[in-house]
Amino acid sequence: MLFAGIGPAGQQRLLASRAVVVGCGAIGAAAANLLVRAGVGYLRIIDRDFVEPSNLQRQTLFEESDALHVLPKAVAAERRLRSINSSVAVEGIVADLSPRNVEALLGEVDVLLDGTDNFETRFLINDVAVKSGRPWIYAAGVASYGLTMTIRPGATPCLA
Repeated sequence: MLFAGIGPAGQQRLLASRAVVVGCGAIGAAAANLLVRAGVGYLRIIDRDFVEPSNLQRQTLFEESDALHVLPKAVAAERRLRSINSSVAVEGIVADLSPRNVEALLGEVDVLLDGTDNFETRFLINDVAVKSGRPWIYAAGVASYGLTMTIRPGATPCLA
């Protein structure tokens, strides 16, 4: 699979990369979907919530059967993403990111993506990114509007 525009060397770099998406709602699901389709080598998805019928109109990784079976979002997303690109290692983790587990859950990845809906978790992500020097992407959405901010510790502003 070749992602147009980055060439073979860029594709190899992408294949060797490891990402984590925290929160698998509308933004996190879209980010995870695009990363897997582009050919990221490894993707960890962390979410504590379950798929509900009200999610289906904006959270594109999920189907009615996921809501009917009340699947955890991380589990349903992992299944769907593996079926999209089986060459990507996808790990779904059903967990609430907290000060006790944040370093372990966000460890061993190259980039952190925020798909959460609360600042407490965003501050945890920020702290780990700044401490480790890894980039993270802040994303937020309200109704039909969204925003993103890429944070490169030591080079751009952060939430500290």
